[in-house]
Amino acid sequence: MLRGILTVGGWTLASRVLGFARDMLIAALLGAGPVADAFFVANRLPNLFRRLFGEGAFAAAFVPAFSGLLAAEGQAEAQRFAEQAAAVLTFWLVGLTVAAEIFMPTVVAAIAPGFRADPEKFALAVQLCRITFPYMPLICLAALLSGVLNGLDRFAAAAAAPVVYNLVSIAFMLGLTGLVPTAGHALALGVSASGVVQLVLLGWAVRRAGMRIRLPRPRLTARMRELLRRMGPGLIGAGVTQLNLAVDVIIGSLLPAGTVSVLYYADRVNQLPLGTIGVAVGTALLPTLSRQALAGQGAAAVATLNRALEYALLLTLPAALALLVVARPIIAVLFGRGAFDAASVALAAQALGAYAVGLPAFVLVKVLVPGFFARGDTAMPVKIGMAVVALNLALNLAFMGPLQHLGPPLASSLAAWVNVAALAWVLRRRGHLALDAQLRRTAPRMLAAGLVMALVLWGLEVAVYQPLAGVPLLRWAGLGVLVGGGMLAYGAAGQALGGFDLRAVAAGLLRRRA
Repeated sequence: MLRGILTVGGWTLASRVLGFARDMLIAALLGAGPVADAFFVANRLPNLFRRLFGEGAFAAAFVPAFSGLLAAEGQAEAQRFAEQAAAVLTFWLVGLTVAAEIFMPTVVAAIAPGFRADPEKFALAVQLCRITFPYMPLICLAALLSGVLNGLDRFAAAAAAPVVYNLVSIAFMLGLTGLVPTAGHALALGVSASGVVQLVLLGWAVRRAGMRIRLPRPRLTARMRELLRRMGPGLIGAGVTQLNLAVDVIIGSLLPAGTVSVLYYADRVNQLPLGTIGVAVGTALLPTLSRQALAGQGAAAVATLNRALEYALLLTLPAALALLVVARPIIAVLFGRGAFDAASVALAAQALGAYAVGLPAFVLVKVLVPGFFARGDTAMPVKIGMAVVALNLALNLAFMGPLQHLGPPLASSLAAWVNVAALAWVLRRRGHLALDAQLRRTAPRMLAAGLVMALVLWGLEVAVYQPLAGVPLLRWAGLGVLVGGGMLAYGAAGQALGGFDLRAVAAGLLRRRA
């Protein structure tokens, strides 16, 4: 599992770094203005459906079923199951895409109601959404192929696919800006083009893995009905999760112009550790837990979940503390140029700090939910998620007046912690989660090491970064000192306090590689 986590995490990290390069270009060209707001809504819309149909309910139902068939009946039956699933998924996604293109003004009015106050901004958002929405069926089918590869314990190609998204987006932004009405149009075209490239590359990877996925006539076979039955609660649950995220956009569209953009830039920084750690652990954990649950290895599954929690906390706790302490230098260095002025930097840094409060919770949710999915239970996370989204909406409405741009991220963070507590409580009652002695010993020591790192970062910001902040090129050096100093401080403190043993981790990786 650790190898899978590191593989997925490494490629996800590469994708996030390229994503930052892309976002730096967007910030310089668009800043936090109306075109940026319109594009970020257009970009979020197909990705919302991607997470709903491709990586959410479908993946939660498909990966355990595919892994189980592969182990019990062999590759031929697993391939036939994947082909049937691809055919049914394609049929529904194409129909949804056609309907969305026709009724796009209504869709935009629902997800960004505040845009209606500015007719030009609303019209631009509708236009950009129509350009980006074909990305949804393409990337959902790519997610199915990723599920096949993950079920085969081949994580590299699926994890590397998002790198293509950023490369194509950067290429279109640099190559088409000036040839189309706005940089937002160039970006929107790049989004859909990247879906085509990712689907082709993943299809090639699946063929190399020994499977040739074709599209037969879609039929609701017994296995497809069972897949859809399992998807039902997961679809609601994924919908609840995505609605939870969409609440931020809805509330942001009702706040002053530029708020949607400010929240986007803050969330992008927050997504670096969230995506690298949370996605990596969750992706590698689900197939392992599914096999252990199928084999009746209850004790092994509990131990696996403990190690996944430990791996997640090992990296998430220092990341959250670092984002809280040095949010402003990070935002200033990454985005503070061109159309992204000092006021935008200050607002985005504040929002980033609010997101960081919930960062460990966002990651722990991705670790705990596979504990349900691996056992075929997609209903309980739905029930918990519905309560959490109601809480998030209530907190957003309470915070949007007095806190303005801080309201949505702070509400999401608090709701995420409630989600973690509820998921953990249910798993513990069922006997699927029991914190072992190792986790109980290391977790508080990791937190102590993170606090030591936070003090070091605060000192380095005052002594090193602030004197260099006025010179654009030297700001990068100052941020490099913060990153390097923070990593060294956390590593040394964690080793000294017993939060982790770097030598043991290195030895384990070398044994696994051998």
